This record gives sequence, structure tokens and C-alpha cells, in this order.
Amino acid sequence: MDAFQITGGVPLVGAVDASGAKNAALPIMAAAILADEPVLLDGVPDLLDVATLSRMLRRLGVSVRHQGVQSLRLENKDATLVQADGRLMRRMRASFCVLGPLVARRRQAIVPLPGGCAIGDRPVDLHLRGLAALGADIQVRDGCVVAQARRLTGARIHLSGPWGPTVTGTANVLSAATLARGTTVITGAATEPEIVDLGKFLTRIGARIEGLGTQTIVVEGIEQLGGGGHRVIPDRIEAATLLCAGAITGGQVTVRGVIAEHMTAVLEVLADAGFGVRLHEDSITLTSTTDFRRPIQLTARPYPHVPTDMQSQFTALASLIPGRSQITDQVFPQRFHHVRELARLGAKVRRTAGGAIVTGVSQLEGARVVATDLRASASLVLAGLAAEGMTVVHRIGHLERGYERLDEKLNNLGAQVERLDSRGNEFGSAEKSHQQSLGNRPWRTLDRKARFGPESSHDLVAS
Repeated sequence: MDAFQITGGVPLVGAVDASGAKNAALPIMAAAILADEPVLLDGVPDLLDVATLSRMLRRLGVSVRHQGVQSLRLENKDATLVQADGRLMRRMRASFCVLGPLVARRRQAIVPLPGGCAIGDRPVDLHLRGLAALGADIQVRDGCVVAQARRLTGARIHLSGPWGPTVTGTANVLSAATLARGTTVITGAATEPEIVDLGKFLTRIGARIEGLGTQTIVVEGIEQLGGGGHRVIPDRIEAATLLCAGAITGGQVTVRGVIAEHMTAVLEVLADAGFGVRLHEDSITLTSTTDFRRPIQLTARPYPHVPTDMQSQFTALASLIPGRSQITDQVFPQRFHHVRELARLGAKVRRTAGGAIVTGVSQLEGARVVATDLRASASLVLAGLAAEGMTVVHRIGHLERGYERLDEKLNNLGAQVERLDSRGNEFGSAEKSHQQSLGNRPWRTLDRKARFGPESSHDLVAS
């Protein structure tokens, strides 16, 4: 994998645009399996996870075509294909969201158990129990979920487990329930904005859903769904990460095209820590107006609380705030692989049961670090932006699963981030010239056909 070489110590200043939300786009793309007519999605980010799911959907008989910048047209072409590609499935957990749509629309699904980031135990038992309650015959054979049903039937289903509601489980069951006979009542449902966005998409193509954004969702099943257009919501995790980049470097950053109410808990943490936060009509500005900082005390929990996907970034930020901060993660208590790498940069972080205690230092020092997962990658980039000297973050392929053109966005704010190839070398002049021809996007060295695959359901991207 390539690496980022970061020359730190530069306060970030300026404005950037938020990309579409990965965690909304992926389940919506999977739900296109349900549609009897073409679906047009706008605001889809150009990410490795999107490319991976595009490949998987093609192998499931769904045409996935670009129509303009960040727009995808999806259309079911072959409804006889029901087996998801295991190699692609292992690359990201969100691909498991094809299970519900497949069994609801095509009456059968063979879906390998999912992979993704190594951030702790993430069972899929609630997914399977929910679909079984709808009448699907569920078996696990040789690492695959095999599901069959003549037609699903509405039921009352509870989707909250020991660590709270399951987000991808809610996506799977909600999607499947749209074509079930009768009424489905989902209790303990996830309330994340990305689930609400999925529900809005399903409603646009004909589904009958009430209660989105609450823990009780009621779905009246119908015979078939149509098609239509939908714009994916902005990515609240990317936006929050960019605001943290401004905070950790002592700068001033505005993120445009955001929905502030989706980020209330994150903004409260930043304000409580002493940063200036201003809300505009569709943007947020973070300002480092004073040297006075207060330690961070947060617990990552399901929405509307601080998301687990921001825990590692706040750990990095806390490493430069005087005093003792306490970070706890009640969603993925084992999600602290970044702690060891932050220590290489001089951070003082001590692991606790389900969390970490961070004692702020006056300065981080550049070093070579290795990313272990998507959000850990972001935390190391943030720390590198603030560190004195040069930091090299290896294995940034994790990062590109969920952040669109992050180095470009940071450099537009004044950062000094260069991409190195897998051997640690800067891209050569010929490569740079080719990058410029692709729109100054240094890691996009493949054309669209090579990146997303030919338009064939039988053509097989790593993330």
C-alpha cells in the first residue's frame, strides 16, 4: 500500500467541501437490488468501498454506471444471480447489506460472512434473527449465509444488542421488510442519519415507512418497488475529521455542504474543549482562538452521541490538550489499535478497559507509523499534521476506503501531504503528469473502466 508523507506544524486555514456519506451510499446501493426500475444516485463519493460494492453488484446482475460526477445509475439486469463474491465481501463489512435485498427480491441469497476493518467483535446474529423473523430460512454453511424464502412476512423484530442497535442490521431488515407481506415493526432500530437516508431512498422508490429517526420503524410491505433519484447525505464523519484537523493544528477550517444537526455531539465535544464553533446555513467553522484548552471527556455510543467512528480522531486531538482526557468506546471497546502508533509520535496514552486515558503533551514528533484500520488511519494523519518534522503514515489504503481525496483537501487548507508509492518513493514526474491529466488526484492512476470494471455482471477492488 502507498503512504502519506506529512510535514507537520502548519496551522490549517481555509474551506473545503464535504463529500457524500459512505455509510449512507453503500446500503442505498445495495438496496437498489429491490428496485424494478433504474435508480439514479447523486453525491456518491469516489471511494474504494464504493468501487468494491460496485463490482459485487455487477456480479449480482446489477448494472452500475457513472452518469456525471459522483452520480451512479443502477439497474437490475439479471435477477437470477444470488451468490455474492466472497473475495469482495471480505474487504468490507457494509457489503453484507446485500443479504436483505437479495432474499426479499430474489427469494434466495448466498452471502459470505463479512470482513472489513479489524476493530473488534462485530457479529451478524441480529441480522440473521431479523430476517428469520420475517420468514427466511437461514443456514450458515462453509462461512456463507444461505437464506431462502418464498415471500417474507411482516413481523415484530428487535434489533438492539449489548452494544446498542445494529446499524447494518437495521439496514438489512428495513430493506427486506419493504417487500414483505403485511406490517413489520422494528424496535431497537438504529437512528443514525445514514439509516434515515436509506429509508428516504426506499420511500422515494415506493416503500411505505414510518418512524425513521426513531427506535421504532413501521414498514407496510408492498408487492414491488419502482425506481427514482436520490441524493446521498453529506459525510458527517469526514466533516468532523476535517474540523479536528483544524483543531489539532491550531488553525481555522470551514467545512461546507454539511448538516450540522447530524454532528451535534461532535461539535459539543469541540466546544467543550475550548475551540470556537460557528454554524452557518450549510457549513461549520472551527476556530482555534486561544491557547486555553480543556481535556476531552467522551464516550462513543450510538447516535445521537459521539460516533465510534470519531473516537480515534478525538484520541489524537486529546494528545495535545493539557491535562488528562478520558476516551471510552461503548460500541467497539477494542477499537484502540491506534494508541500504539500514536505513542510512536510521542503521545501519552494508556489503555483502560473499553477506553484510554490521554495525558496531553506539548509537542508530538514525526515518525513512521502504520495504519491498522480506516479511522485509525485518520487519527494518525491528524497527529502527523500537528507533529514537529516529518511523519510517514503507511498502509493508507485503509484511509481511502472512507475519505475522498483527503490529501488534496488537506493540502488545499495549507497542509504539506505527499503521497509515496509502496516503496516509500515520491511519485515520479511521468506519474505526476498522468495524475494531472486525471484531475490532480494522485492516487487515481486507473481510468474509470479499469477502476470500476467493465459493464458486465460477470466481471469481478480491494479496500
